[in-house]
Amino acid sequence: MFGINGPEFFLLLIIGVLVIGPQRLPEYTQKLANLVKEVRRMASGAREQIKEEVGIDIDDVDWKKYDPRQYDPRRIIKEALLDDDTKPVSAGAPAAVAAVAGAAAVAATDTAAPQRPARVVQSLPPGEAAPYDTEAT
Repeated sequence: MFGINGPEFFLLLIIGVLVIGPQRLPEYTQKLANLVKEVRRMASGAREQIKEEVGIDIDDVDWKKYDPRQYDPRRIIKEALLDDDTKPVSAGAPAAVAAVAGAAAVAATDTAAPQRPARVVQSLPPGEAAPYDTEAT
């Protein structure tokens, strides 16, 4: 339960007997047992309260749906760049992937839309300031 194996438990038991003493050991053992029972009772009470307030059982919740790792921006961008644009977007995909795929599909099917020319990037000599771009704002 706590990652304690047999020899470690035995060592802790001996240390407990030496520190607490054999006269008070049964008293502290009973206190520990009561503490464990109280924690279990509180946990089951919290589970029941959540079930009453939310109306669902915690065991029935699909926790994979709420996993924040599925919304990793690097993975979303990688999937968007590597996926075929003609494939339909799955219903379980995050909204960002659906928006990118939808925009790519519209751009691929709309051949009459005017294409904006690609920007030319030039290296400036050292010390020269870049010109102000009025189109970017």
